[in-house]
Amino acid sequence: MLGGLAAIASFALIDAVIRHSVASRRTFVFVALTGSACVVMSGLPQAVFPGVGLRLFHTLQNSLGLFSGALALSYLGLWMGTAADDRVVRIAIRLGSAGMAVSGLVLGAITLLGQPDQWHSMLVVTASVSALAVLLPVLVAIRAIAMGDRTAWGVLGANGLLACAVAGLHAHALQIPGLGLPVWAATAACTVSFFMLSAFLVLRRDRLNRHLERLASLAQGDDAATGLPRGAVLLSKLDDAIWRGARNNRDCTVICLRLANLYELTELVGHHADKQILSAMSARLRRAIGFRHLVGLYHPQVFVVVMLTDKDSRLVEKAVQRLHYMMAKPLQLTGLDDAIHSFIPRMGVGVVRVTPENYSPATVLEQAEQRSLANPEP
Repeated sequence: MLGGLAAIASFALIDAVIRHSVASRRTFVFVALTGSACVVMSGLPQAVFPGVGLRLFHTLQNSLGLFSGALALSYLGLWMGTAADDRVVRIAIRLGSAGMAVSGLVLGAITLLGQPDQWHSMLVVTASVSALAVLLPVLVAIRAIAMGDRTAWGVLGANGLLACAVAGLHAHALQIPGLGLPVWAATAACTVSFFMLSAFLVLRRDRLNRHLERLASLAQGDDAATGLPRGAVLLSKLDDAIWRGARNNRDCTVICLRLANLYELTELVGHHADKQILSAMSARLRRAIGFRHLVGLYHPQVFVVVMLTDKDSRLVEKAVQRLHYMMAKPLQLTGLDDAIHSFIPRMGVGVVRVTPENYSPATVLEQAEQRSLANPEP
């Protein structure tokens, strides 16, 4: 287990040094802290360094794992972005991470200042808090799946491995009798597998973000398709989103962004100008709105965003502000003669909240488009 964790931590450190990104640094901190907590719970430091005081060793056992759990839960909220859209998840992440951090401080202080006969009972309390903490990522993942984030299925798998690892490590620390080598081998395998799957999920999401960033910057010669649903497929997905919102008692809001000057540079750049613009704008739109909400193309000049949120209307307002900021930035288009032309998007935005009166997907889209026509930007 130590070898596997050391290898994963080494790769995370190299990635953080080479790329200098916030995501890579977060990954290294997560692997280093959580991996250290697993090693401490395994009892390896005590076996290798018997001169280390038992008080310090038990203090780390009762605090380090909870600190790493608090950090991991806050990172999970940032990585999935669900906390920005769902009040339940936002509260669970904030209270859960704060509760684990406070529990780590309290249990660590009691162990450090208390009597040796209290150490075992403190470890039982730590195991109970850790078991409750493992359930919080399950809640976050289930809510994210309900909001349409497919990568959350991987989080559920990783959390299952984490539950097995936490149970095995605490059983080893509590010296529960009757657990032999197969249990310890399974615990080590689950621990290493958890870190490998977590690293894979982080790299996958980070790679997708970088791909969208490249599309949004419109590298010279890039003419990728938008890949957004349109026509009957868009209506079908919108109908499904409206149904899920009604079923889960969530607000469904449709936002239309009409690109008024899509064909403005066709004569200068050529017939492929609109493809360059749509490619970059769709990537910017996805980066601004996130991975859980539906994004589509009503027709070439109108982008569609469908948001399922809680009853807080400020979430939609903040999303519209992000869209204004991201989508209004100038683009550099490449012409047929390799000349660079500047394109400044001009948009109109229409926002419609789904109600019983406009429950039909076609009606909602028509209303949102009409409002985008009536609210053009200068």
